[in-house]
Amino acid sequence: MLLEFSCSNHRSIRDEVLFSAIAGSDKTHAENIEKVADIEVLKSSVIYGANGSGKSNLIDAIAFVKNLVANSITHQPGQGILQVPHKLESYDQKSNYKIQFIVDGVRYAFGFSLRNMLVTEEYLYYFPKGRQTKVFERAGESYSAGRNFRNRFNNCKDVLKPNRLMLSCAANFSSVDEVTAAYRFFNEELVIYSSINQDNWMNYSLHQINTNAEIKATVLKFLDALGTGIKDIQIDIKKEDFDVSHLPPFLSDEFKKILLQQKVDAISAKILYEEFETDLISEESTGIKKLFGLLCPFIDIMVNGKVLVCDELESNLHESLLFGLVKQFITTHGSKPAQLIFTTHETGLLNLDLFRRDQIWFTENKSSDRSTDLFSLTEIKNVRKDENFGKGYIAGKYGAIPMLNLNFANVISSDM
Repeated sequence: MLLEFSCSNHRSIRDEVLFSAIAGSDKTHAENIEKVADIEVLKSSVIYGANGSGKSNLIDAIAFVKNLVANSITHQPGQGILQVPHKLESYDQKSNYKIQFIVDGVRYAFGFSLRNMLVTEEYLYYFPKGRQTKVFERAGESYSAGRNFRNRFNNCKDVLKPNRLMLSCAANFSSVDEVTAAYRFFNEELVIYSSINQDNWMNYSLHQINTNAEIKATVLKFLDALGTGIKDIQIDIKKEDFDVSHLPPFLSDEFKKILLQQKVDAISAKILYEEFETDLISEESTGIKKLFGLLCPFIDIMVNGKVLVCDELESNLHESLLFGLVKQFITTHGSKPAQLIFTTHETGLLNLDLFRRDQIWFTENKSSDRSTDLFSLTEIKNVRKDENFGKGYIAGKYGAIPMLNLNFANVISSDM
């Protein structure tokens, strides 16, 4: 589970912002808390804010850390780390990233700093029996190992470069269990969902439903619980030749020849209701299609205890379906606790008694430089536990105002 994440000088985030999933003193909604490694952790968190306030950039920063851990080992000499600093800062100003998480019941703390597109500092600690223990610390291309890890990273010396993370190198060129566990969190346990990977999730879901009877039964059970009226889904996947008309004209004849020798999946999916059927791809709504794309990864994450971070989870989903997904996530118990962190504009969720105050977060632009500020509802004074959070948010009571307070009728009439 993810405990905390902070960063600075990343896109619209200039000064350090801190997100925390560690439960506060609030005693409401005990079902939303999981005790892991003697820490009470929130199973879900939601982030609100106006367009352009930085919600997506916070998710982008988490995804950036995940991808850099997983892929920086492949960076070639002279290749800089592709990271975007704040508009009023520059690459020669530090960008800091810090994250704390739990793997296999053990707490870890990992962080690094970038300057001029290269790594300047990095560390990894873990907390056996609750006590902080150094795995490694790094400055530039030099590092020091903790007392229990001396000489365990010798194979990393030649592959550690300024454009590579030590964690990435050590996971590939050493056999340290604590490093492997930390690397696995980023590579396997931390899942990012955005508009970029939606098609991949749909293909994964349809293949899983087609080949795994247990998964299909679980999906149909979820669809019934969500009140979709769907009784069955019939999927047919065939291998077909690549259609030459789908190839872009700028490809070379040689490359086209290679592609045309490959087979591609031709997927058809029929949705069966009580009295009729539809074609999933051509006839169903974007909401139902997104739901099918989400369900199998959702089930995998819930059953196997992973962390799902979503940007605009509500996109193309009806409020009732979104509520159902979040509720299922909170109430489902797998082999390990799962966690959901998502951004949304759907204020209706705040009126449905789903969240504690420490689960609700806001982003807003600072007036001075339009940079992103991030804060929890618990940081705002005089907010009652039984308050209508949605109404308070719309009214601007918590800051992070979701829309400009303009009288559009007067604006239009004055311009005519």
